[in-house]
Amino acid sequence: MPANLTPDYLAAQAKYREAKTTEDKIAALEEMYATLPKHKGTEKLQADIKSRLSKLRNKEKQEGRRAKRYSEFYVPKQGAGQIVLIGPPNSGKSSLLARLTAAQPEIAEYPYTTRIPLPGMMEFEDVMIQLVDTPPITPGSDDRSILALARSADAIALVVDISDDAVLDQIEGIVAEAVRSRINLLGLQDEPGNMSPSYVSRRTLLVANKVDLPGARANADVLRELYGSIFPIQTVSSVAGEGLEDLRRQLFHLLGIIRVYAKQPGKPPDMEKPFTLEAGSTLVDFAAAVHKDFVRKLRMAKAWGRDIPPGSQIARDHVLQDGYIVELHA
Repeated sequence: MPANLTPDYLAAQAKYREAKTTEDKIAALEEMYATLPKHKGTEKLQADIKSRLSKLRNKEKQEGRRAKRYSEFYVPKQGAGQIVLIGPPNSGKSSLLARLTAAQPEIAEYPYTTRIPLPGMMEFEDVMIQLVDTPPITPGSDDRSILALARSADAIALVVDISDDAVLDQIEGIVAEAVRSRINLLGLQDEPGNMSPSYVSRRTLLVANKVDLPGARANADVLRELYGSIFPIQTVSSVAGEGLEDLRRQLFHLLGIIRVYAKQPGKPPDMEKPFTLEAGSTLVDFAAAVHKDFVRKLRMAKAWGRDIPPGSQIARDHVLQDGYIVELHA
């Protein structure tokens, strides 16, 4: 029996052939099925349309799940910089986040409590730094979303349970996972430019947590011996509070930033809201951060800092240091 396809069906078929997105293809197929004459001669065609619809709807669900997972693992940056906390199960990342910020992560003795990233803002002196807790990383598992977040961060804190006798294997496993995701965990001696262009380099701090537990300090000595020349190491206890203030300072220095305070001529400097710039920034970089027009209009600048006489006039290419007070004259 001939199919006797209607003009409406043929129009819907044309829409399907021109469709670019899964959603548009599904809509066109649904229209094709609705306008298709239903008789024995079109049974194969009906089955074919149903089969294509089923495959596309499954594809749409998968795309939706991927999009949802991506959105759950996207954390907009805030503050002076973003540091992502990564580590194996039960390393105490969530406890650290709770002690250092106002965030309230779920904390439990069992592993895999953290399922999606959770950000919190850590105060260090007069700047705020964003810390992001993440689900645990286990070798061989699908940790691409976690490591994609780490790739986009400004720095990484690798948190381990130093009381665990398997801590060295855990570190090696996470470093290997990072390499597979083309992340160079930048240590004390590394230079960012030494890696392949497809890699990203992120300054990394090794945080040895749970130092208050039995056997932890002996393990920490071994860790320093093996990794002390590779990564900066900070021992802490999120429960006892040991080392937390030193950790705040280490995390600030990990970002590789400086604070510069603006001063208007004839007025006291604003010491409450510093500008944060990359270490190595010059007077011109600071002027651009204050206002783009300052770069063009800048006539001279005075500065106060530990390495210069108070009120020194500085050149446009003068490299600023943390804590500088700068007075711009246009």
